[in-house]
Amino acid sequence: MLLFGDEDRESVPVRIYRPLVQEDELLPAIVYYHGGGWVLMGRDTHHALCHLLCAEARAVVVSVEYRRAPEFPFPAAWEDAFAVGAWVRSEGAAMLGVDPSKVAVAGDSAGGNLAAAVAVSAQADDSLPPFAAQLLVYPVVDHRLDTPSYDRYSEGYLLTRANMRWFWNNYCPDEQLRNDPRASPLRASDVSRVPAALVVTASADVLRSEGEAYVEKLKAAGVAVRHHEFDRVIHGFATMLGMIPEAEQNVRLLASEFHAILSRQ
Repeated sequence: MLLFGDEDRESVPVRIYRPLVQEDELLPAIVYYHGGGWVLMGRDTHHALCHLLCAEARAVVVSVEYRRAPEFPFPAAWEDAFAVGAWVRSEGAAMLGVDPSKVAVAGDSAGGNLAAAVAVSAQADDSLPPFAAQLLVYPVVDHRLDTPSYDRYSEGYLLTRANMRWFWNNYCPDEQLRNDPRASPLRASDVSRVPAALVVTASADVLRSEGEAYVEKLKAAGVAVRHHEFDRVIHGFATMLGMIPEAEQNVRLLASEFHAILSRQ
């Protein structure tokens, strides 16, 4: 475990996963933000997923333990997520043995929200190499709770509308702040310079519609984007390795495809 921090802020704990390769080989890196509604879960709940992503994508994975709500409401989680993403592309690159031009952001659910928001915010930062890619697994990208998938899957499919209302109320109690692109990336005015994206949605998930809308927004802005919508799975399948038969197969497929995307950058 490595602790990232500086004199101006408390440290952000991260866990490093490194594939078995020659020690002198510079690798791509994936900065990973775990899901859990910005309130729950952490590096341990996402250990198996990050381990598999590291092995299949053949990249160093930096799993970030960002500050969680309600003790630390928005924008605390985004601040930690952005800071670690910047560190991996700067002084952290040499420490980790990674190529700073091949650093990606990734996350599931609320972590996908952070990954998308970090990618949007990093567009304006020309002092560091741009992110190479983004992997967004059933991401939260807007605070609306009235999309078609919310209406169709609001109850009975693990993540409910009531759950998401509770998560938003804890993460961002000020409803006006929820329009900030750092909280709702779908509301960003410009996404033309975000990196190539691999976006994943689950067929039976309240977040499916907003994920699909974000795919269309990226395409309209000229961003290279691939979209996988997996049938017969619910929200959270990527962390259900060993429980849902399709979970490991789907994650391996995504990791392999993400490796191909990173290799082209």
